[in-house]
Amino acid sequence: MKREVERVEAAISAALSGESCAIVSSGDAGIYAMAGLVYEMCREKGLAIRAPRTDPAVDADENALLIEVIPGIPALAAGAALLGAPLTHDFAAVSLSDLLTPWELIERRLDAAAGADFVIALYNPKSKRRSDHLEAAQKIILRHRAPETPVGVVTGAMRDNQRVTITTLGDLHRAEVDMQTTVFVGNSSTFAYLGHMITPRGYARKYDLDSERRRHV
Repeated sequence: MKREVERVEAAISAALSGESCAIVSSGDAGIYAMAGLVYEMCREKGLAIRAPRTDPAVDADENALLIEVIPGIPALAAGAALLGAPLTHDFAAVSLSDLLTPWELIERRLDAAAGADFVIALYNPKSKRRSDHLEAAQKIILRHRAPETPVGVVTGAMRDNQRVTITTLGDLHRAEVDMQTTVFVGNSSTFAYLGHMITPRGYARKYDLDSERRRHV
């Protein structure tokens, strides 16, 4: 953390010298991670780049840096799988870290996402320096959602320190979270069922989901 620019600088220098190198990010490199910075710095330096695809218009310059972004499993996907199916309908992801984004902008995004009834995946909910951002986010979302709204809290998804709990929006401020935690705030239709968190896609509005009831109609 806080040495991302130096890491990308070293990788670009290695690539320009003819070496193959990799920048490793947790989760997916393109989601709150390093892929974007690589492209930003290449543009800032005016470097020619190409992708591993067959478009001759793009890949004409054989001396251009070849950049390949390899997809991974983001925390919101890993955490959702552990909770059940909280992201089956439209959702928004918002990071509560104001290290690179002004807090006022984060507040506006939270309010907009909550008002539009998106399920909200919160990244970076708390750190030693930012101990009150999650509670501030909770208050913003409570303007639009009931306190009983299910909330999934997943720390260290698919890792040795994995911890999965389901609470409510009203009790979110009591949850144990850190920088490895992803918080899933349900929308108006999300429900908890036998230790799982589910957001319906809308099938029940169009179909009868009970086969026994269908047979007796």
